[in-house]
Amino acid sequence: MLTISNVLAEEFSIKLNQVQNALELFNEGATVPFVARYRKERTGGLNEIQLRDISDRYTYLTELEERKETILKSIDEQGKLSEELKEKIERCLKKNELEDLYLPYKPKKKTRATQAIDKGLQPLSETIKSLNKPNVADVDLITEAAKYVSEEKGVQDAEAALKGASDILAEEIAENADYRAYLRDYFSREGVFVTKVKDEFQEGSTKFEMYRNYSCKVSDIKPHNMLAIRRGESEGVLNFTLEFEADVVEAYLKKQVIKTTNESLVSFLSDMLRDAFDRLMKTALTGEVRFEQRLKADEESIKTFEANLKELLLSSPAGMKPTLGIDPGFRTGCKVVVISKTGTMLEHQTIYPHNGESAQQEAEKTLVDLCNKYGIELIAIGNGTAGRETDEFAKQAIAKLERKLIKVMVNESGASVYSASKVAIEEFPELDVTIRGAISIARRLQDPLAELVKIEPKSIGVGQYQHDVDQKLLKKKLEETVESCVNYVGVDLNTASKELLGYVSGVNATIAKNVVAYREKHGEFKNRQELLAVEKYGPKTFEQSAGFLRIRNGENPLDNTAVHPESYAIVESITSDLSLPLDQITANASKLSSVDVKKYVTDTVGEPTLLDILEELKKPGRDPREEFRYAEFDDNVKTMNDLSPGMILEGVVTNVTDFGAFVDIGVHHDGLVHVSELANQYVKDPKEAVKVGQIVKVRVLDVNLELQRISLSMRSEPAKGSKRKSSKDKRKSKQPPKQKTFTLDDLKAKFNSK
Repeated sequence: MLTISNVLAEEFSIKLNQVQNALELFNEGATVPFVARYRKERTGGLNEIQLRDISDRYTYLTELEERKETILKSIDEQGKLSEELKEKIERCLKKNELEDLYLPYKPKKKTRATQAIDKGLQPLSETIKSLNKPNVADVDLITEAAKYVSEEKGVQDAEAALKGASDILAEEIAENADYRAYLRDYFSREGVFVTKVKDEFQEGSTKFEMYRNYSCKVSDIKPHNMLAIRRGESEGVLNFTLEFEADVVEAYLKKQVIKTTNESLVSFLSDMLRDAFDRLMKTALTGEVRFEQRLKADEESIKTFEANLKELLLSSPAGMKPTLGIDPGFRTGCKVVVISKTGTMLEHQTIYPHNGESAQQEAEKTLVDLCNKYGIELIAIGNGTAGRETDEFAKQAIAKLERKLIKVMVNESGASVYSASKVAIEEFPELDVTIRGAISIARRLQDPLAELVKIEPKSIGVGQYQHDVDQKLLKKKLEETVESCVNYVGVDLNTASKELLGYVSGVNATIAKNVVAYREKHGEFKNRQELLAVEKYGPKTFEQSAGFLRIRNGENPLDNTAVHPESYAIVESITSDLSLPLDQITANASKLSSVDVKKYVTDTVGEPTLLDILEELKKPGRDPREEFRYAEFDDNVKTMNDLSPGMILEGVVTNVTDFGAFVDIGVHHDGLVHVSELANQYVKDPKEAVKVGQIVKVRVLDVNLELQRISLSMRSEPAKGSKRKSSKDKRKSKQPPKQKTFTLDDLKAKFNSK
């Protein structure tokens, strides 16, 4: 029998020892980021994606094995476990197929079949099966059934006996694993999903108009369509069905079951098969197909969410510089906060730049004074209500300064969630929620990753249908994404919040809290070894986390690198051979290039790790995120009313979905670049064309003020005199040409032109 490790190696096309070593490391308590970064020799260089896939599939197969044991025990206790059935169960790799095999043996509540068996009709059903063969003699089913008439057992007549026998046979057919598998596959390949808007909703009155009379093959349906349909159904707007060719189903079952040519028996069995399918199989199997498509849609949607979240978390940081954050507002004013270069809140004010000339002048003076007082280098302005107006005001105010500041519109999605959260209340218990929101906006500009980890990932607003997908799976995958990003960048041990530390490999919320408490009591960490003095920070936690934690200007220069403490001795050997002091090793990249790594290979440290060490020493403490850039919105475009088709604008991608990308162009409403407008060439997956946080040039195609919708394009503008076909035009062009009728004058003109 194949082991789980064998199955995983085959499914992922990798070596068996790679799988075994990865699973062994996970069982020892190693995290995915740690294994991917520091145990390449053990896994043959498996990356994070491969390791997470192995972990997820291992969990699935382990659960499957546990279920198999339960099922085998149950069937064996019934005395019905044959070697053939046992082998089928042991070979099974899918949960639904396993349940199909178990279905005939699963303890049941009362069914029509069990009631018929209680009435003593099982022998009649067996007789009918024995007669179901080629060249059978004439059969009188009524005469056979009459033998089982019994008032005592509740079988009133022969017809009732045959009905009971049919119920027994129908249940056997409905529980046949092979038939169920075939029909499930047929529905998945050839079935059609059909939706209709319910009669009580007039045309144009719902957001599901696309699905008013919609049909799509099950095999072709897009994840976002499936999610939208499910939402429409759950909101009571759509009727959602799976349609198929009933004749094909009937023909398949007859071919599998009916062997006789006897007319009366054929008629009986045909009726029984229709009952078996319509009553016992149809609803369950179509439901399973719908469920499978739902799982696929959930998985694809979550993958999109993961990709968007990753890009957002890895957005370029403007840097830890004195920053002024503004949460814009009209009537209630703009909340202004000053954040130090370490992220500490120094002062907050409320200004009213949109409440008349006098208030604007006073607000301008306050802003200039704060910039001068604290040496402000960055200004972060939330992109919500009053964002563009506040941005214009800030531009005029800082023009009066003698030095240049960087002013950036910051996406404030989730800031309100953070400001009212337990994390924000613990951090700033005395401050109003609006002030906390301004702090979050400022810190997002300094370091997006460090601030966004404080917000529940699904509240950041970069997914599609996130409330409709499997919430448990969504939470798991998004937390894995955050963990991956945090460990990829690395964390400053002396400035990180407990929320950020909680995502470091091997560190949980309790240990993170203890690290911060130790730091507050004893001051900054001077070296990584000091972590072992923190309560509950044992050797295993140290092993898993140390390489991802940085100490700037500490006692050991290697503590500010991704070199793991377990490899410090190797670096010391290299520095000794190069005749360089340890504190100068990172400043001599040219000498490092000449190192022969083979010389330092040991039983536990191979070339992959050594090459990683040398690369890290060449660029110690380097932030792997891209250089900081920001979008500059058009000063003449502040609301949707300022937009007109043909405008070329700069914007920033805020969300990527299966059907396109949303772009903030500074008018409070993001515009949609449909997948067909993302590039001049065909784009299959929008994630391959754009990413969240990317600065792009877009052209306005259409503005619908009533629906608050903006259509944008990233395609190059068509040449003058040419007109690119719209998707509607393209659909029209696929229709067969209409037959043209010619008048006599038309024919004369055509003849004369020749």
